[in-house]
Amino acid sequence: MRLLCINPNSTASMTEKIGVAARQVAAEGTEIVARNPLRGPPAIQGAADGEAALPGLFEQIDGAVGFDAIIIACFDDTGLYAARRRTRVPVIGIGEAACHYAMLVAERFSVVTTLAVSVPVIEDNIIRYGFSGRCGRVRASNVPVLELERPGSTARESISAEIATALRDDKCDAIVLGCAGMADLAAELTARHGVPVIDGVAAAVKLAEGLAKLRLGTSQAGPFRHSIAG
Repeated sequence: MRLLCINPNSTASMTEKIGVAARQVAAEGTEIVARNPLRGPPAIQGAADGEAALPGLFEQIDGAVGFDAIIIACFDDTGLYAARRRTRVPVIGIGEAACHYAMLVAERFSVVTTLAVSVPVIEDNIIRYGFSGRCGRVRASNVPVLELERPGSTARESISAEIATALRDDKCDAIVLGCAGMADLAAELTARHGVPVIDGVAAAVKLAEGLAKLRLGTSQAGPFRHSIAG
């Protein structure tokens, strides 16, 4: 099985991190290929960046050959519905995947993301997916996306502090990390806080493997054809 993980932003170090996280959970025999566009925003922070990332993302999808499933490795699920209309293989967004996993292990979850500008996009997605009744809140940790790539950054502590606040105030029993750049933090934060802290990259890999194994791709004449534009 071959899975393509597309980081829609143009930051190669984040793409490498995503690839590592995906390979750590992939089944034996699953090949992970991680790619990013060479053009477009270096980080996706809010709707404007997501729109600017679409041409590069769609180039990657249209040029993908020989893959059993595609993962869009941005928590905003950038271009997800449109991407599903461009290919017949399963396309998984890490935001949707992470929330599915959260609802399997907890009654309520909260999302901890990067900046406040990303919150409305994620909130809209959660409503669109039908998850709002199980989500306590989408919280910003006030950590810029690229700060997650900087050696010596205090991003980890800021995210951990926001998780502690969510557990105290939101009546949730799981946390979803709202950025692909947080993929390497999930295990440490799970141990620190004593609740499931879910990384969307890992969740998407396992869902993609399952859908590909069951041969459940998307039909371009099927339901995604008339779904909400991404």
